[in-house]
Amino acid sequence: MKGSEIRAKYIQFFEAKGHLHLPSFSLIPKDDPSLLLIGAGMAPLKPFFTGKVEPPRTRIVTCQNCMRTGDLENVGRTARHHTYFEMLGNFSFGDYFKQEAITWAWEFLTRELGLEPERLYVTVHPEDEEAYRIWHEEVGVPAEHIYKLEDNFWEIGEGPCGPCSEIFYDQGESFGTGPEHAMGSDSDRFLEIWNLVFTQFDRKADGSYEPLAKKNIDTGAGLERLAAVLQKKRNNFETDLIFPLLERAARLAGVRYGENEAHDVSLKVIADHARALTVLIGDGVLPSNEGRGYVLRRILRRAVRQGKLLGIDRPFIAELVDVVVDLLAPGQPELAEKREYIRKIAGVEEARFQKTLDQGILLLQERLAALTAAGTNVLAGDDVFRLYDTYGFPWELTEEIAAESGISIDADGFRTAMNEQRERARAAREQVSAKIKTPDTTKLAGAGKLYDEALTAAEVVMIGRDGEEIEEAGDGEEALVITAGTPFHAEGGGQLGDTGMLVGPAGRAVVHDTKMNPDGTIYHVAEISEGSLRRGDRVDLLPDTYRRQEMARNHTATHLLHAALRKVLGEHVTQAGSVVMPDRLRFDFTQPQPVTDEELAQIEESVNEDILAAIPTWIEVMPLAAAKELGAMALFGEKYGEEVRVVQVPGVSIELCGGSHVGNTGEIGMFRILSESGIGSGVRRIEAVTGRASYRLAKEQEATLMQAAALLKAQPAELLGRLERLQAEKKELVKELADAHRAQAKERLGELVRDALEVKGLRIVCGEVPAADAQELREIGDMLKSRDDVQVVLIGTAQGDKVSLVAMATKEAVAAGIHAGNAVRAAAAVCGGGGGGRPDMAQAGGKDAAKLQEALLAGRDVFLQALQG
Repeated sequence: MKGSEIRAKYIQFFEAKGHLHLPSFSLIPKDDPSLLLIGAGMAPLKPFFTGKVEPPRTRIVTCQNCMRTGDLENVGRTARHHTYFEMLGNFSFGDYFKQEAITWAWEFLTRELGLEPERLYVTVHPEDEEAYRIWHEEVGVPAEHIYKLEDNFWEIGEGPCGPCSEIFYDQGESFGTGPEHAMGSDSDRFLEIWNLVFTQFDRKADGSYEPLAKKNIDTGAGLERLAAVLQKKRNNFETDLIFPLLERAARLAGVRYGENEAHDVSLKVIADHARALTVLIGDGVLPSNEGRGYVLRRILRRAVRQGKLLGIDRPFIAELVDVVVDLLAPGQPELAEKREYIRKIAGVEEARFQKTLDQGILLLQERLAALTAAGTNVLAGDDVFRLYDTYGFPWELTEEIAAESGISIDADGFRTAMNEQRERARAAREQVSAKIKTPDTTKLAGAGKLYDEALTAAEVVMIGRDGEEIEEAGDGEEALVITAGTPFHAEGGGQLGDTGMLVGPAGRAVVHDTKMNPDGTIYHVAEISEGSLRRGDRVDLLPDTYRRQEMARNHTATHLLHAALRKVLGEHVTQAGSVVMPDRLRFDFTQPQPVTDEELAQIEESVNEDILAAIPTWIEVMPLAAAKELGAMALFGEKYGEEVRVVQVPGVSIELCGGSHVGNTGEIGMFRILSESGIGSGVRRIEAVTGRASYRLAKEQEATLMQAAALLKAQPAELLGRLERLQAEKKELVKELADAHRAQAKERLGELVRDALEVKGLRIVCGEVPAADAQELREIGDMLKSRDDVQVVLIGTAQGDKVSLVAMATKEAVAAGIHAGNAVRAAAAVCGGGGGGRPDMAQAGGKDAAKLQEALLAGRDVFLQALQG
């Protein structure tokens, strides 16, 4: 049975049991600060489990994309470890409980999948007598196939948890016999294939457990494990879900799977990581050095370096992305739409890492040479870790190259540094800022979800503080306020939430932000400025319409900008994020190289042409399928429901968007680009202003132009010519000054050579020379060193309070014991500076020009001591 068939059978089975099928949620957690990435099927459903948000149905079935990176080093070395995997899950929110969960699981495994009942074993928590009874008395599992285990309690961070019951499949004696392969051991013989969690508690941040208002069911079955069992494979990598990736990687490397254990590990790592990076990028994660972006960067680079170990010396990740998309398409058709985007992001990051990898090799070679010169035969663990962490350098390759030079690596030191980094990463995850905690909104029965810009007043239906509902909030207190309906626009789609005022019969509140719960409930983040607000009060709703109109201008402008980027740069451009603020907009987009000044001018002109055309905008809510037929563009990483809001600028742009927009492009007024920059691998950012901010920018630039004209005693139109003449005059003056310095230096050089000290046949020139800067000082040093009658040089110059020093020595002098770096370091120390360099050439700087002569003498003494020693 193919993996895609197992996935489809599972979903269809539970749909027949009254479950609503929801597509996989994004790997990026929504409104859950306790998670970096979604690591379990229930994680996106936490609000439904806690009862704070009403689910669309009390029975849900999913096949959820999951990502876990806690034991990355085990991927490829065991039969089951993965970063990315698919978790099948059926869930009940206050509906059915243990009876149905257990009997349906048995029915699916034995009847739908055809697994032999005698090969199935289960575990329960010792105190869960109800689960034991159902398994033994109703399902008919023999007592000797039921194990009571203390650790049968499921939890992952904060949130819903409870006792669980795991189902195991006996893969047979070919996987091992004896006590070490018994049920409950680490052997693969008894393979866990499904976990049924009976969610009864809610774990709080302080580690305490509180009973849930409603009992729930959360189950998880690894699709890859089920496929391995049904396809009779000894590991997940050999199933049809993953093996085509191993085959492609093996062909690229010119090796065969199953012939070399080390090669097999590399092939498995590449296959696993290719799946992970494809889904991460598809969900909107971009490579970076922190958070989710760092997870992506790390696994992509790990795949590339495994390819390097296999001998793959050309870019190959994009080819594997194609295979992943084809394999996952039956369950995730949206990946096919993002294929080119994923290929481009992955390709740019791969190319960047190839450069980093080469830098790592150079750094390692230099470090090994230094160790050999010092007579040391162990490379420090910190050095190995720096190569691994900063340059993405495989420690295995570090070990191999070091061994060729007779040097081993400090493996313990490396592991210590690695563990310290893991602790830092763990601490960083725990410090992720949380959104304001909302109370249980299920009791509102839909109240609080109405958004209507025409509303002017509504009843306060809930007030909350620290996640708890309160009756009243008084002067100076911060609170979450939910009204029956609201004209305040909630944060979303890159647009900030509305601000404004709530005015009631006994007080008023300043709204600092407006947000939305996953179930669509809109809440105002407010501070009571006077009096008090009570539940049941009818309040006037006064959003800051001026601020909203400014954001509407900027939001519609982002749509025009997106269209202009695709027109000027090409259809490969895709939105990678945006922020819409009242005073400016920020738009991130995929583009492998910087945008030229000429292209930016064309983009800005295109947007302004659309503004001048005064095109009426068109906004309509419609089914997602209808929107796609119209050609509406969706934002990467966003998941959409069956009904979507389409914003169209006819003839220019059509996008799915829930934000505020102008009724006519002419209302934007003007569009000006402030900056264009790179923010990540293959991602650029444009910041711009519109409307009043654009006008203010023009006036500020005009004022600056007038001030510059006044300083140069010219009209604005004459400025360019006047500046060109000034530059020409400056260039000539600099040349004259340089010529004067050279003449002075030449005269001074003669004096220095005449006064040179001769020790053991080496002539040492030491003294102060006139020079405009450090570069000119080095040129003078080269002139001295090139003379046949000079072997050692130490010269300095002062520019204001700053000192520059240069020391040089011929090969003959170095052989006699002269070290330019030591001399210049001693000289710099005297005048409050530092520096150094090679035996034949070194330079330094100082901060005390008054001590230049003393510094030169100190450096000369180092030369003399070296020759006399």
